[in-house]
Amino acid sequence: MRRTVALLVPVLLAAVLPALPASAAPEPPSSRWTVSGDEIRWTTATPMPVLDAGVEFWEGDRFLGRARESADLRSFTVGAAPRDPAALQVRSAGRRLDVVEPSPPALSAPALPASLPEAAVDPGEPGPYATETGEYALDPVRLPGYATPIEVEAVVVAPKGAGGDRPLVLFLHGRHFTCYSRTNPDQISLDWPCPGGLTSVPSHRGYLKAQELLASQGYLTVSISANGINAQDASTADAGAQARSSLVRHHLAKWADWSGAGRTSAPGAVKALPAADMSKVLLVGHSRGGEGVNRAATDSLTPPPGDTGFEGPVRWNIRGDVLIGPTIFGHNPAPDVPSVTFLPGCDGDVSDLQGQMFLDQTRGLSRGEALHSALYMVGANHNYFNSEWTPGQAEAPAFDDFWPGQQPDPICTPGAPTRLTAQQQQAAGATYVAASAALFLAGDQSVLPLLDGTGVRAPSADPARVLSHALGAGRRAFVVPDGSTAATGSARVCEQVSRDAAVTCGTARSPHFVGFRFASVQPERLAVALKWSAAGQAGVVTPAAPVSLAGSTDLALRLAVPGNAAAARFGVVLNDQSGRKHSLGSVSVAGLPSSERTSSLWAQEVRVPLPSGLGQVASLELVPESASGEAWLIDAYGWSQGLVPVTPVRVPRVDATLVAVDEGNSGTQTHNMVVTADGDGTRVIRLFHTEAQTPKTRLVTLAPGQTRAEVPLTFAGNTRWSSDVLNTVAVQAISNVVVGSAVGGLLVRNDDPAPRITATPVAGSVAEGGALKWKLTLSEAADSAFSVSGVPLAPASGTELSTTDVNADWLLRNSGEAALPSRPLSATRLELYVSIPAGQTSAEVSVPTVTDTSAEGGESVRLRFTGVSPTGVEFEVTGEVTEAA
Repeated sequence: MRRTVALLVPVLLAAVLPALPASAAPEPPSSRWTVSGDEIRWTTATPMPVLDAGVEFWEGDRFLGRARESADLRSFTVGAAPRDPAALQVRSAGRRLDVVEPSPPALSAPALPASLPEAAVDPGEPGPYATETGEYALDPVRLPGYATPIEVEAVVVAPKGAGGDRPLVLFLHGRHFTCYSRTNPDQISLDWPCPGGLTSVPSHRGYLKAQELLASQGYLTVSISANGINAQDASTADAGAQARSSLVRHHLAKWADWSGAGRTSAPGAVKALPAADMSKVLLVGHSRGGEGVNRAATDSLTPPPGDTGFEGPVRWNIRGDVLIGPTIFGHNPAPDVPSVTFLPGCDGDVSDLQGQMFLDQTRGLSRGEALHSALYMVGANHNYFNSEWTPGQAEAPAFDDFWPGQQPDPICTPGAPTRLTAQQQQAAGATYVAASAALFLAGDQSVLPLLDGTGVRAPSADPARVLSHALGAGRRAFVVPDGSTAATGSARVCEQVSRDAAVTCGTARSPHFVGFRFASVQPERLAVALKWSAAGQAGVVTPAAPVSLAGSTDLALRLAVPGNAAAARFGVVLNDQSGRKHSLGSVSVAGLPSSERTSSLWAQEVRVPLPSGLGQVASLELVPESASGEAWLIDAYGWSQGLVPVTPVRVPRVDATLVAVDEGNSGTQTHNMVVTADGDGTRVIRLFHTEAQTPKTRLVTLAPGQTRAEVPLTFAGNTRWSSDVLNTVAVQAISNVVVGSAVGGLLVRNDDPAPRITATPVAGSVAEGGALKWKLTLSEAADSAFSVSGVPLAPASGTELSTTDVNADWLLRNSGEAALPSRPLSATRLELYVSIPAGQTSAEVSVPTVTDTSAEGGESVRLRFTGVSPTGVEFEVTGEVTEAA
C-alpha cells in the first residue's frame, strides 16, 4: 500500500461527482472530447497558445475544474465526472474556446471617449540618465510541489552615473509557452527545461521599454524569468501564485544581500551598478505575474505558514504593486499595499478583467489608507505589454490574443479606430508604470491625478484613452452596499454574483461582477442597479446609519452605464439626518466602447463638490435626466485631494490548507478540511465547498484567539485502485483579515496497487485499407479511468508506416498535422490517448490505414504507451500492413 505522496494536486481542482452508467450518459459535443468515467479530455488539432486565465471545463453553469495541458499544448484534462457530457464547454475567463462564436451584430465602430485634459506633469518623459543593461543567471531554486528546479535569471536595466542607493522596480512576466523551435514556427511547448532542438522563450526581456524609461529617471530595474513555474503550475491549487511569490522574494533577498554586506558576491551585471534602496521597492506583475507579486506583497507583510520554498527575514519594503492585465483567481488582494491595476479593454486572455478585484475586494479588509487605482485602457490587448509576446518584436512566435480565429470585432480588431497598435500600447504602459513609480517610490503626488479618478491624461500615452478610478487613500465610506443598505424608487440593491434573475445585477460582462470560481453566489458582493422609464425617476440609496463626510471636499461616485450608451446625466442630492435636501449638481457618464466580447461595463469615477457645514448624511438620491436608461452604482465616498500615510500593519491572515490522507481499505472516514488563521481580533471569512454534489457556503466569524475553521468530509475506503481525489475548500476575506492561500482541501490518496495492463492484437496484421487494432485489458476494474498515451517509434527493421498510409482525418485529429508531405509516423507529433473507464476492464486502440497505388511492400508500425494515470506504466505494440490484394 502506498503511504507517501508529494502534497501536490495531481488531478485538477474539480467537483467530486459520481459518473453516470455508460448506457445513460449522453454523447459529448464533438469528437474532440473523451469522457471516461471521472476523467475528461479535450484535444485540439494544433497547439493552443498558453492562456494566463487558464483553460477551464464547465458543464453548463457548473465549474468542473482547471485543465492540465499536455506539454505539446494540444490536449487538456480534468479529473471530474460530468452528469451531462453533452453540456461540456471549454472556457477561459468566461469566453468559449471550443466553438467559433457567432459573428457579433453588425455595429458601427463606437466613438472613442473624449480626450482628457493634460495633467500638470508627464511621467512618460525620459529622465536625465543614460542607461545600461546586463543579465544574471544564478543556481536554480527548488520550490515545494515543483519537480524541476526554477531558474533564477533576470535582465537588469540601470541608470548610468546615478549616485546613492536607488529605488528598485522588479518585473515578473505572466504565463506563456516556454519553448519554441527556431526552424518551425508552429512548434511551441510547455516543457522545462526545453528539450533538444527547442529554445527557451525570453519572456522576461519583454519589458525593456518600461525598464529603460524608469532607469532614465533614476530607478534600478530588474525583470525576472519564471519559465520553470509556467511549465509546472497547472497541477497546483493556486495556479502558481505561491511559487511566484517565493521566486520574487528569493530575488529580493539576493538584492538585499548585494546592496549590503554581500556586495562583493554580486554578479558582474549588478556589482558595477548603484546599490538598491531596499526600503523602496515596487513590484510590477503582468497577468499571472500580477497575482504572483500581489502574493509576494502579502507574504512580505504576513509570512505564510509552512514551507513555501523561501525562508529568511524580510529585508525590503514593498511600497506598491503595478498589476498589468492580472489574474486574481484567489480574489485575495493585499489591502495595505498600494496598487495600480491595468485593465486592457481588448484583453483576449484575461478577458473578464478580473483584476478589478484588486480594488473591489479590498473594501472592509483593513483601514482604507492604501490607494488602489484601476486604469481602463481602451483598445489595449493582453499580450502587447510584453514585447516578447508581440508579433514583429518577439524572438519566439507571437500573436494577438484578442479572440484569434474568431469573427472580426468592431472594437478590437486591429485597425479599428478604438484599437491601439503595439507601439502605442507599450508607450502607454510604460508611462503609467512610471507614474506609479513616481508616486509610490519618489512620493511625487503631482502624478496622483493620473491615477485617482481625477480625469487627466499623460501626453506620452497619447493617443491611448486611459480612464481611472480609485479606492482607499483615506476616502470616507458613504454608500458601500451591504445587506443593510436600502434602495427605493428607480434603485434596487442587487447581487453582483448570482444566477437568480430576480436579484442579480445583470448578465452584462463587467469587471465588477466577476465571480470567484468556486462560488455560485457571494452574498456580500452587492451594488445598486438603477433603471428608469422617465426623466426624474430618482433612485434613493440609504445606508444602515447616517454618515459624516466631514473632512471631505467632494463626493466621489463609481457609476457604470451600458457600453456604447450615450452620456447619461444624473442630479446628485444628499438628504441629511434632519430631512433637508442638498443638491450637489449633476454628473455625466457615457458608455465605454463595447462589443459582446469586451468587459466594458466598468464604473467611471465622477465627483461633485460637497457644501460646507454638511451634517450627518442619511441618504443619496440619483435623479436621471434622460427619458429612460439603466446604470449601476458600485459605491460612493467622501473624497479629498492627496494621500494619507499608509501605516505598516500586520492584518490577520487566513490560509486554506491542503491536507493528504490515505483512503484506507474499508469503512468510512471523516476528516476535516482546514483553514488556518492568525492575528488578533474578530475576523470574518466565507467558506465554499461541495457537499453531496451541492455547492455549499457559510459565513464564519473567528473569535479572538481562534486559529482555525474546519469543514468535515466523509469518504469510503476500499481495495480498488483510483486516482487521488481532491475535495476543495475555498476561502474569501470579508472583514479584518487577508487571505494568503485561497484554495485548499482534503486530498484523499489512493493506497491500492494499480491493475496490470496487457495488450493483445485484435488485428495485428491487415491489408491496406484495414484498421490495425489492439485490445488493452486490465487485470481488474478500477474506480477511476485508467489512461495511457502512445507515440510512434521507428520499427526495429523494415519500412515504417507513413502519414499517407493512414486516414488523414485520424492523423490530423491525433497529431494536429497534415498527411503531406509524406513522412514516417515517428516524425510526427502523433499521440494516441486511450482511457479505460472506471468500472470497465478493456478498451481498443486502432490505426486506420488507407489504400494507395504505390507498390511499397510490407510496412509496420510500433507504438510505445506510457501511463498517464497511473504513471509508471510502459508497454509497446506492433503491427504489420501488407499490400492490398
